[in-house]
Order: sequence, then structure tokens, then C-alpha cells
Amino acid sequence: MLKVSEIFYSLQGESTYAGLPCIFIRLSGCNLYCSYCDTGYALCEGTEWSKEQILDKIRQYKCNLVELTGGEPLCQKEAIPLLQRLCDEGYTVLLETNGSISVAEVPPEVIKIIDVKLPGSGYGESFLIKNLNHLQTHDQIKFVIGNKRDYEAAKDFIEQHGLKGGNILFSPVADKLTAGKLAEWILQDNLDVRLQIQLHKILDIK
Repeated sequence: MLKVSEIFYSLQGESTYAGLPCIFIRLSGCNLYCSYCDTGYALCEGTEWSKEQILDKIRQYKCNLVELTGGEPLCQKEAIPLLQRLCDEGYTVLLETNGSISVAEVPPEVIKIIDVKLPGSGYGESFLIKNLNHLQTHDQIKFVIGNKRDYEAAKDFIEQHGLKGGNILFSPVADKLTAGKLAEWILQDNLDVRLQIQLHKILDIK
């Protein structure tokens, strides 16, 4: 059984899949309490669902793109079998994870969106470096940036670990840093990263 906060259908608001219809499976519970968290309600216990109940629910939406998110989905051991089952059913599967828990057992078909926590989150040392060994070309690394210190920390991380390509996402913290200012810094430094703006918040949808 899995503890589920909610299951809903909307437009994907983040990652390189932004703008596409997507089914979201939000699991309950998290091992971190980030300062800018916008889904604090998912920290609660949630409701128990079996994998079959989850699959029955998402089949109603007639959509092939599914994201498993939280909270932190990998806090629940049954998340891995659920990810495999979703892949076996033919879904394109995204996993959003905070980077502090091993992704070694995540099925290779899953597109991992791994958050590297920066100082402004309150968990700047939480990233599990070994997770970089499990990155594939379709995976994405996300940095949520609230100020110049966060930005510089993200730059240092990218340089230190030799990260490259358009699958590196820089996202501003709402109400702390404007997208325009973050874009200015990216252009000034000629960074090979993608500016990510939370589309669902602009559209005022879930």
C-alpha cells in the first residue's frame, strides 16, 4: 500500500515537459521541510491506496504522461514497484525527487527530475552525490534559486560535477527572486541551463 495525498490531472507546469497534459500522483510524507515548500499539505499521512487502485484511477484520464511526486515519493518503499508497474503499463513516467534518497533502484525507463537543494532551502548539504552516477540522458537536474547565494552555489555544483546540457533547470523561488533577474544572471554568465518558470502558477491551475 502507498500513502497518497492526491491524484489529479492538469498541465505539467515544470521540467522539459511543461505544457503537456499530465496525471499527477502525489504521495504523502517527506524527509525534508524546505523553506519555500508549496505543497506542505502533502507532509500529512494521506490515504492508503493499492497499486491497482491507483492504476484504476489514472486510467480514467486517458493520458499517457504520469508524474510521481510528493512530498518525497522515495520515502515510501512501494514507490519503486509502482514506478515499474507504470512503465510496464506503457506510461511515460516522471519522478520528482529531492535528491537526498538513493535513486539506484528507480527503473531506467523513468525520467528522473532530481532537485539539488541549495542553501536557501535550509538543506544545502542534503544531496546524495552518488545519485549523479545514476543519471541518464533523459534525466533532469533542478535547482530552485531564491537569491544570488543560491545561484552561485548552483553554478559551483554544475562546474564541480561537470554537468552539461539543456536538462539542467534553474527555477526562481516565487516571491523571492524574479524570473527576469534569474534570466539576467544566466545570460551574463553564459550558462548552458534552462530557465524554468512554474507554468501552472502563471495559469492559476493546480
